[in-house]
Amino acid sequence: MKDKIAIPKTTIERLPLYYRCLSKLDRLDVEVISSKELGDRIGVPSTQVRKDLSYYGEFGRRGVGYEVKSLLRQLERILGLDSYWPIVLIGAGNLGRALVNYEGFRRLGLEIKAVLDTDLNKIGNRISNIEVESFKNLDEIVIKHKIQMGIIAVPAVFAQEVADQLVNVGVKAIWNFAPTRIVIPDEVKVKNEDLSVGIVGLVYHLARLD
Repeated sequence: MKDKIAIPKTTIERLPLYYRCLSKLDRLDVEVISSKELGDRIGVPSTQVRKDLSYYGEFGRRGVGYEVKSLLRQLERILGLDSYWPIVLIGAGNLGRALVNYEGFRRLGLEIKAVLDTDLNKIGNRISNIEVESFKNLDEIVIKHKIQMGIIAVPAVFAQEVADQLVNVGVKAIWNFAPTRIVIPDEVKVKNEDLSVGIVGLVYHLARLD
């Protein structure tokens, strides 16, 4: 990977799209794909595909294209998907249960190791093979499982407090599903996943079809 180059945020955001596309092609036993074909599949020009990938090295062959399996492995390395990432999930409600049961995490090297909540009616229950534990145990759980990533799936009113606690115990990345923005130090990465904003955007377009 090239050092000391400022890689655009839009390029980084496209890497998972390339990875998903190549994963599908690999399952279909496609061996080679051109930059134009790859770009068409994710909706960008071939020149953008080549530019995006050039930040990380030279992967294709002129006049031939990219070897699907080889590029897929390289993207796994670039994205960190060739490593194992244990996760702590805060919130044992319906969304939390759905996330625990999502089988796609393991294919990405991710595993929810612990589910925490403050509700006494939920603590002690099991979600899949995980027993819900008290949020008070956050510190020891993060240390025990060497956790660097946390998922917030709690009501908005509690999200900032949970985020603060995750930061305090050394978590370096947060995936926030609470319908509110959280404020965290710059060195901690956060991805806000506001489902209500996404659906409102769809409704906006539907309302203008008439």
